[in-house]
Amino acid sequence: MTIPSTETVIPHEPHFVVRMGRMLWADKFALCAAIFLVVVLVIAIIGPTWLGELATKQNLRGRNLPPFDWERGWVWWMGADALGRPLFARIIVATQNTLMVAAGAVVLSAVIGTVLGLVAGFSSPRINQVIMRLADVIMSFPSLLIAVIVLYVLGSSILNLILVLSITRIPVYLRTTRAEVLEIRERMFVQAARVMGASNKRIVFRHILPVVLPTLTTLATLDFAYVMLAESALSFLGIGIQPPEITWGLMISQGRQYLTNAWWLSLWPGLAIILTTLSLNLLSNWLRIALDPVQRWRLEMKGRKNG
Repeated sequence: MTIPSTETVIPHEPHFVVRMGRMLWADKFALCAAIFLVVVLVIAIIGPTWLGELATKQNLRGRNLPPFDWERGWVWWMGADALGRPLFARIIVATQNTLMVAAGAVVLSAVIGTVLGLVAGFSSPRINQVIMRLADVIMSFPSLLIAVIVLYVLGSSILNLILVLSITRIPVYLRTTRAEVLEIRERMFVQAARVMGASNKRIVFRHILPVVLPTLTTLATLDFAYVMLAESALSFLGIGIQPPEITWGLMISQGRQYLTNAWWLSLWPGLAIILTTLSLNLLSNWLRIALDPVQRWRLEMKGRKNG
């Protein structure tokens, strides 16, 4: 006689990447934004090698060439700038510098701000006060004013621009991380780890940091768009990236004197900034829901239905 098994069969939990893929597929706006950002990233990697020579080659006979002139070739479909250089090639090449500045500033500010926030939230009140006063000092000055002063003193370069923009964004990650740590450190699993003899370093990096990372990931995605707009504003003011380097903001600045008779010089790089920023905002909104255990069930249900 066969005795039926009483073991409970636990359904297999899909891999994290598979779950994220299903949730991304459920949100079509976020899916389109992710695809667009992947394309932009690929362009940033291969752009200078692909069209770098065309982006710098001058052709004074084609000055301010209007867009959609297909007879000259596909690379001229956006028109040409004041020196006869194809705008399409220049936008493709400028993608690398634009994303490099934004990514460098976000990564640097996120790492420094997160570490300082972890220390401030888990250390003694005296250290906490010192770190928070430092953040207050940075936030007391307008970020654009700090950038103008520092770039005027040190000079305009990609490294200085990344450094300035990262300094102005450190308090955002510092305050967010500290607020999360102050709340998480009182939870039961942290108290249990402390009772079992775990060191403060292990508690912070093994138990607290993984809980804080989803919030910081969403914040960094949104902050990427802000830093990119800040870089464009500085380049528009003439204190950002300088020629012969190219960024989208610098292209807008170079085309502002031709707005009345050659509007396309500023339109196309401005449109690139708008679409990239919009995609980042849509993706950050999706990340906020997908990484939240309380809300992501909605995306998971949509993903199962669509699957």
